[in-house]
Amino acid sequence: MNGVPLLDLFQGIGTLLTQDPQIAVGRVCLILLGFLLVYLGKKEVLEPLLMIPMGLGMSAVNAGVLVFEGGKTGTLFVDPMVTAADDVVDILQIDWVQPIYTLMFSNGLIACLVFMGIGVLLDVGFVMARPFQSMILALFAELGTVLVFPIGVALGMTEREAASVALIGGADGPMVLFTSLVLAKHLFVPITVVGYLYLGLTYGGYPYLIKLLIPKRLRGIPMPVDDAPKITSGQKLVFAVAICTLLCLLFPVAAPLFLSLFVGVAVRESGLVNFQNLLGETFLYGATFFLGLTLGILCEASTLLDPVVLKLLLLGCLALLLSGIGGILGGYVLYFWYRGKYNPMIGIAGVSCVPTTAKVVQKIATEANPGVMIMPHALGANISGVITTAILAGVYVAMLR
Repeated sequence: MNGVPLLDLFQGIGTLLTQDPQIAVGRVCLILLGFLLVYLGKKEVLEPLLMIPMGLGMSAVNAGVLVFEGGKTGTLFVDPMVTAADDVVDILQIDWVQPIYTLMFSNGLIACLVFMGIGVLLDVGFVMARPFQSMILALFAELGTVLVFPIGVALGMTEREAASVALIGGADGPMVLFTSLVLAKHLFVPITVVGYLYLGLTYGGYPYLIKLLIPKRLRGIPMPVDDAPKITSGQKLVFAVAICTLLCLLFPVAAPLFLSLFVGVAVRESGLVNFQNLLGETFLYGATFFLGLTLGILCEASTLLDPVVLKLLLLGCLALLLSGIGGILGGYVLYFWYRGKYNPMIGIAGVSCVPTTAKVVQKIATEANPGVMIMPHALGANISGVITTAILAGVYVAMLR
């Protein structure tokens, strides 16, 4: 014991001192970023359910680097690059998060579990009550999803890679995860991490975009909440079954996601309380926890310091920015269509980060005009955004697979 060198005993510190300086600095930066994500999650600046486990996982994986036999450095968390069958079996017995990654991430299962839980929380009645308004806003809010695709190709990415990054503009994490697995599996880790980081930032960044582009007097425009027709549970169930079947018929490659989303809606509208609790609580919260934790663990400096990641960061940011601007443009279209009697801020709720963007819109509307209620309209656009993003994902996958 007395002959063990100190740096061999404390290998996390030892690898920091002996690794390539760029990787070592990256590890320190990612450890600090993990601390920041935990802090911002605790303060609810970012989504705490996702960011707290993600931040802690990011800090731990970049601190816990050790040296294996043969001098190779790595961790005991996960190896996302292992593909050979024998190697997978071996690593499943070593890395503690590997079973979750291999059996839930690499096949898109975790995205489907999250979508089931989201489906239970969605009230499609908001869409059915105002289908024209909701779908118009959702289509405008896909601006980033559409425009970043040719931009990515122009920057040297393949069409499959560009489509995977462009889906970040839909602000739908499970959709980003699923599409990148199908179209650009070699970029799955950085695209998914970048996508979820930016989805957290929509909550903090979109309010500034709204205040920059929409005057305060327009932010407080009241919206009628009792003008919508009454939608029964039976009608909602028929809608869910019909839309799910139609989308699966048109885009079979994305059928697992469509089914996952609408089975949650069907369970909600059928009044199956036990299944509602299973999908909306156990599945959703369990999948969200392991999603955040595993994404944080995937944020190893050696993985994320690839030069292509900077391009992904910039394109992901651009996609969400353009989608937010597109949603606001859609809001202005309806504002002028209804001769100043429509709150243009609702447009940004078409970015399908459910229910984050709808909550942002309601919060800012209340600040501009206390007592105003625009949440039903915002949720209609929000839920429509989930559907339009799923359709675009199906289009990209069908065309480029």
